[in-house]
Amino acid sequence: MQKIGKIAAVAVAVAAAALSLTACGGSDQPAAAAGPKRECTADDIKTTGNFGQVPTITIPDSCDPPKKLITKDLSEGTGPAAAKGQQLNMNYLLVTWSNKQKLDSSFDRGQTFPLTLGAGDVIPGWDQGLEGIKKGGRRLLIIPPDLAYKGGGNGVAPNETLVFVTDAVSVGAA
Repeated sequence: MQKIGKIAAVAVAVAAAALSLTACGGSDQPAAAAGPKRECTADDIKTTGNFGQVPTITIPDSCDPPKKLITKDLSEGTGPAAAKGQQLNMNYLLVTWSNKQKLDSSFDRGQTFPLTLGAGDVIPGWDQGLEGIKKGGRRLLIIPPDLAYKGGGNGVAPNETLVFVTDAVSVGAA
């Protein structure tokens, strides 16, 4: 009789565990990865501040990083549009997608960042994403890893998506 009691107790425990797993969605099938399913757009990224002011960047948890370069003019600027070979002086704030934290900011240093557009002075996402910007323009850049630091570098983790707010302080001839 004692063996039957132990078997019954084990059977009850197994049944309870099965019910518990069923209630939690458990099954023999592998669990689907939880999390966002769609790629973010420029409109999903929230920014504050006007040209010349230190911006803020807020990256949502509700969508995945985009796989292609995304640009959005936050303010237009005036004058001729930047073209390859032109000297730009930029201010910027950089936030990394994975931890949603500021990594770098020229605003903090009080010094613009000079570059020649299209000369390879910067990551490809900047060379491509800053084409057409005008003096006084503020632009959001969302740069996928293949146009940034791919395997990592300069304090950026491998396969990191970068989010910049950039200000074109000057756009001039080469």
